[in-house]
Amino acid sequence: MEDIKIEKIIRSKRKTIALQITDNATLIIRAPYNADEEILLKVMLKHEKWIKKKIEEIKRRDPKAGKKEFVNGEGFLYLGKYYKLTIVDNQDVPLRFDNGFYLLRDCLPVAREVFINWYRERAYEKIKERVEFYAQKRGLKYNRINITNAEKRWGSCSAKGNLNFSWRLIMAPLPVIDYVVVHELVHLIEKNHSREFWKKVKLLMPDYEKHKDWLKEKQHLLTL
Repeated sequence: MEDIKIEKIIRSKRKTIALQITDNATLIIRAPYNADEEILLKVMLKHEKWIKKKIEEIKRRDPKAGKKEFVNGEGFLYLGKYYKLTIVDNQDVPLRFDNGFYLLRDCLPVAREVFINWYRERAYEKIKERVEFYAQKRGLKYNRINITNAEKRWGSCSAKGNLNFSWRLIMAPLPVIDYVVVHELVHLIEKNHSREFWKKVKLLMPDYEKHKDWLKEKQHLLTL
């Protein structure tokens, strides 16, 4: 187990031990207060094969998924495709998209914020369009759409009928966005993930499972 780096051990009132592999290929252990190191080691040994498999999967990931440097030629995702970034000296907007991203040189110190603002605007436009499309198909009524900064929670549906979506979704292919939209719309009428819930999701999107799997396997790509 020497080659497995433990990032941290988080202790709480929980009753079970949980193992989490981070995007940096390190291990986080969540454990009860009374679980000593011997118990933690036994759990790690029991799941050693799974831990190493997950770490290897992360190490084999697309290098473009790392932290962005905002340099010429760097690839940025938009609707499931990578587009190259070009730094320019003159344009009337901080960031322009034309089969590629064009970033004003003066905005380099705040490049990440500029990209996030652009992604948020595009996310609202596209997600609103897809929500309206699927809501009309099923006759569903929602209150309003919010774009959030969530990193892992791609969507949620509140008790008041508000639909919340992460701006990061705009980096995913359109069918994946549609899956999250359908998922949250169905929550307007089915509050939990029951068999009936998934049946209704399938009615709206018969091939939802492959898009659900894409999000599970490729979610690490949807980052800046």
